[in-house]
Amino acid sequence: MPLLDPTRPDPFWRDVSLDSVREGVVLCVRFLCLVSLMMNREIAMELFERDRHLWFLELMYCDVPSEYQTQEINRLTLAYFVVSSFTILRALDRIDREQVASWVLSFQARPRNDEDLENGKFYGFYGSRSSQFSAENRKELDHHGGHLASTYCALAILKMIGYNLQSIERESILVSMRNLQQPDGSFMPIHTGAENDLRFVFCAAAICFMLNDWSGMDREKAKKFILNCQSYDGGFGLVPGSESHGVLSVHLCLSGTGGATYCAVAALYLMGFIEDDLLFRNASPSLLNVELLLEWCLQRLNADGGFQGRPNKDSDTCYAFWIGGTLKILGGLDFFDKGALREFLFTCQTPYGGFSKSPRQLPDLYHSYYGFCAFSLLEEPGLNPLCVELGMADVAALGI
Repeated sequence: MPLLDPTRPDPFWRDVSLDSVREGVVLCVRFLCLVSLMMNREIAMELFERDRHLWFLELMYCDVPSEYQTQEINRLTLAYFVVSSFTILRALDRIDREQVASWVLSFQARPRNDEDLENGKFYGFYGSRSSQFSAENRKELDHHGGHLASTYCALAILKMIGYNLQSIERESILVSMRNLQQPDGSFMPIHTGAENDLRFVFCAAAICFMLNDWSGMDREKAKKFILNCQSYDGGFGLVPGSESHGVLSVHLCLSGTGGATYCAVAALYLMGFIEDDLLFRNASPSLLNVELLLEWCLQRLNADGGFQGRPNKDSDTCYAFWIGGTLKILGGLDFFDKGALREFLFTCQTPYGGFSKSPRQLPDLYHSYYGFCAFSLLEEPGLNPLCVELGMADVAALGI
């Protein structure tokens, strides 16, 4: 059974069994060519292999491997990784923007009438086709509704490909999003049965920022929740009183990695509560214990040059963004050895294109994307700059 509704365009996850034999042969030939290339020349692992990365992304754009089927519920997020990667690598021409926009818009949840906006459900974007239940079939399925992280990814994709977000059905998103904010200022990602923590405060702030409308949240309540999450060591836990984290999932909302500390700092920046280069603004008082936060971030450096997510953990490609991005917002990118970080990242660059979590592993979309982000932070030639606080390519720099 195909995973998708065949009546709708879906460039990111075609059922391989439905592909033509010719397409399969083309993919096999390209793979054999890559193997031949690897066997006949030494791979320059001290160079950013842009062409290999683009080859990897083009494969992911056409046919996501079967190993990703366990993440089917997060297909909008996987698409976000692909589109934003193309954008960072200055290769947005490799995708059909109109087709992508149509595909993304097909995931928006819409209320049947104005009364539905008061039923507590969130009318943002679904994470995948399988989470869209038709009205006649869903019966008593209470989880029918949008998801904050998927909505963030959807709007980010549309923004990056130049779609006018003013034409989005924004009122239903913003009005229903207020229902997700809890009395302590935190957010749940869906209307019932989910955790509430800093990840979704960030998503809500990013959504309001991209839509240029803050009616979807109470910023003062959100600020109070964020500040209550700063720990004694300067980092941020996902909720007040929890361990400081550079880990846990922001985008996939699975068991991957993310950045509670990044989410806290980026959300405060998006909401207008902190400014650029906070470390050098001694004249004005800060909401945060900035010195302790800086110390916590710099303590995440390992001897191999990479960043860890929390104490006593190994270095990981994605932390180069989660911690590095936090330092960028604070104005502390010059406080660590960028050359050492670059060398660590090269050990995670794979001969197949993309990046792995750690050296000598296979690449995946999540770590590949944050590897590209990290090299953008390190100002790798030929890459577009980042809008660090939104976690994506700087569309203003692209002239979109």
